[in-house]
Amino acid sequence: MKIRRASGSRRRWLGAFLVAVAGVLLGPVDRAAADPEPTVARVWNEAALLAVSRDLARPTVHARNLFHLSVAMWDAWAAYDADAVGWIFSEKHTANDLAAARRETISYAAYRLLRFRFLASPGAFMTLPDLQLTMQGLGYNPSFTSTVGNSPAAIGNRIAQAVINFGLFDGSNEFDDYQTPEGEYEPVNPPLVMAQPGNPTLVDPNRWQPLTLDFFIDQSGNVIPGGTPPFLTPFWGFIAPFALRSEDEHPKKPGVFFDPGGPPLFGTKSHEGYCEEMEWVVEVSGWLDPDDGVLIDISPASLGNNPLGTHDNPGYPVNPVTGKPYAPQLVPRGDYTRVLAEYWADGPDSVTPPGHWNVIANYVTDRLVEKRIGGAGPVLDDLEWEVKLYLALNGALHDAAVVAWGIKGHYDYIRPVSAIRHLIDLGQCTDPSLPKYHPLGVNLQPGVVELISPESSAPGERHEHLAGFVGEIAVYAWRGAPAEPEFEYTGAGWILGATWVPYQRPTFVTPPFAGFVSGHSTFSRTGAEVLHRFTGSPWFPGGLGELHIPANQFLVFEIGPSVDLTLQWASYYDAADESGISRIYGGIHPVVDDIPGRILGSIIGPQAFAHALTYFGEPETPACPADLTGDGSVNGADLSALLAAWGPCASGDCSADLTGDGVVNGGDLAVLLSSWGACP
Repeated sequence: MKIRRASGSRRRWLGAFLVAVAGVLLGPVDRAAADPEPTVARVWNEAALLAVSRDLARPTVHARNLFHLSVAMWDAWAAYDADAVGWIFSEKHTANDLAAARRETISYAAYRLLRFRFLASPGAFMTLPDLQLTMQGLGYNPSFTSTVGNSPAAIGNRIAQAVINFGLFDGSNEFDDYQTPEGEYEPVNPPLVMAQPGNPTLVDPNRWQPLTLDFFIDQSGNVIPGGTPPFLTPFWGFIAPFALRSEDEHPKKPGVFFDPGGPPLFGTKSHEGYCEEMEWVVEVSGWLDPDDGVLIDISPASLGNNPLGTHDNPGYPVNPVTGKPYAPQLVPRGDYTRVLAEYWADGPDSVTPPGHWNVIANYVTDRLVEKRIGGAGPVLDDLEWEVKLYLALNGALHDAAVVAWGIKGHYDYIRPVSAIRHLIDLGQCTDPSLPKYHPLGVNLQPGVVELISPESSAPGERHEHLAGFVGEIAVYAWRGAPAEPEFEYTGAGWILGATWVPYQRPTFVTPPFAGFVSGHSTFSRTGAEVLHRFTGSPWFPGGLGELHIPANQFLVFEIGPSVDLTLQWASYYDAADESGISRIYGGIHPVVDDIPGRILGSIIGPQAFAHALTYFGEPETPACPADLTGDGSVNGADLSALLAAWGPCASGDCSADLTGDGVVNGGDLAVLLSSWGACP
């Protein structure tokens, strides 16, 4: 269907909370016009986000970039505090004007590091001048490069150099642009050529398969030569982390931390689960139609409040902060699913998932009445709050990248587009008496997966347009990218199963790395855990985070949504869960990739937050929260204590609520079982 897009609409959105990053999107920040004036930590965080959006879409690399920037800014702040501990830089200094010295030291450290990191970026012709103008706008000389002496500028340059030196030997292969070292990884499957139907080249249905496109454009809009991008950083489980410990790594699976166990596999005892996972992706692809007549309430009254590891969406009877009910918001399901798929993908100007959670953190910071770590203790000024928040958050997100990509590299799991086409190539496994039978093929499901028959393809019938494919398999799914996405949308309908594609741009289709586990889910739950602990509350300020989406002015893959809608979240966990499920709507992950990622984030985030406190001079939170009995081990006694506390938390102690969602449930049980054994 063709629709005229409203004039003046913007095609490119960084997503979530543009109020917090408007200066970044418009270019170098005008400090004189800013009201209120942001801290230098915010200025450089937003400068980094803009640089990320102009670079290649590399979530692992940019989690590391944001972490190392946070280290540089924290170490610059800590250099002037006797009790604070630098992550790399240990010098201590004094200054007559402490605030001015910190601003200058942070700025030189951040500028020098960012300039080095983005020197060879595809967007360097914009990024480098912007960084220089930002320094000048702050009143500093970007040409000053000396590391000699104890001036704030020299100290900042020394800090930057220390971080740069560390990064050259942290296992990231930065000196070779993060390319996989020769001999460390080769895909077992030849590429899937997307221009052709089916998947005739697949060798191993359990392993990742590269894609060959006419040309590949990554999520930041960069054209990648060759059209067959390689696996992004499959070695990332071996780079230097923030808070991960040697005992977190599997003793027989190098580079795998907090091993979740493998996903279901084709042709094994778990084959049925494998098929169910991929078939569900096909089914929800059919929900991407705003004209199917299905309306859903997308307010927190009906969505969110999931126990960890579920998609139950019980919602909230009232706003947990205000005590008032949430107003319902009925919208077409096909608008909501499409918006989620694109919003959490960050669009063609991607700041990547780690950057997305920095944007959310800035949004939250701007709405807090008081800034106290954990909701207690002294009120912090804005600069101290932000340098500490960025270290904790980006240290955790960096660890999330190490964990998720270590697992991706080890299990090397297939993506839905490869698996679905392969199952359909094999045939149907439902009825041996019907055409195209194969015992390992796809399950027939009326209205979702069907055989094309002479009757179903007769004039006026549902498969009429597929009459030339009698005996083949049809699926009810998204019809694919429209010819003119600025003015058209395709909706859902019956298509030849061998041509199924995810809800993505035809120049992208699927991220160039293995599926299991979902990076979005791991990053997002990790970020939510840190924000909960850092602010002292799981709730967005006021119990509501929002992003308004105007009709026909937001989507990029095709025009839409058809109506105005507002994404809403009561808690950080609600936003994180939505990020995970968005990848299912987008067709690039099954549920089995999503849920383990969430559970991993529930472990990574708390551990990183506790570790960050040790640099702040704060007491570290318990390193073994699942040890409910305090006997130094997670065992049957702790399991009994958790089961005894099962249900909504009452007032007072609720130590068994390990996920912090206000209820002791299956999510807490999963965390306890994953921590089984002696405490570190």
